[in-house]
Amino acid sequence: MIRPDRRSLLAAAGAALIVPARARAQDLAPTPTMRGGANNYRPGAPLVARIGGGGFTTFGTVRRAGDGAPLANHRIQVWAHTTEGHERDARSHGATLTDAEGRFSIEMPQIVPAFGQPHGHLAYDAEQDAGYGGGAYGTVFLRPVMASASETSLEVDFVLTPA
Repeated sequence: MIRPDRRSLLAAAGAALIVPARARAQDLAPTPTMRGGANNYRPGAPLVARIGGGGFTTFGTVRRAGDGAPLANHRIQVWAHTTEGHERDARSHGATLTDAEGRFSIEMPQIVPAFGQPHGHLAYDAEQDAGYGGGAYGTVFLRPVMASASETSLEVDFVLTPA
């Protein structure tokens, strides 16, 4: 019986762990809409650099399901209950566009608890996105809950399915 030495075992194990990025990305599942995500949604919220006085950052990425390709120039709307307004107030809503790498970021006032939970709302609305060159993907509404009201940022990623 031939026993491999430690070096050949480590090399074989390392080779087994190397999976091309393209193969891994083929399995990227779409983001499902969350219950309560569309609460107080306002179609047509304006594109803004920031909502209110800022101090809190909501950011993330938008990618295509399956291959994980970044989606540029797609409209993401953000709204929340903040130190400056309730999530139903027009001044608490704003939208931004993704960059070439599918990233988005928007400054807003600090999110505060509503109904006992600090949470934001984000939407990719295909109908609203159509005016910006998008609209080829299914609409997704999200309502991520933060671990603590003292957090100063919220990261949210979208994986969209072609419509």
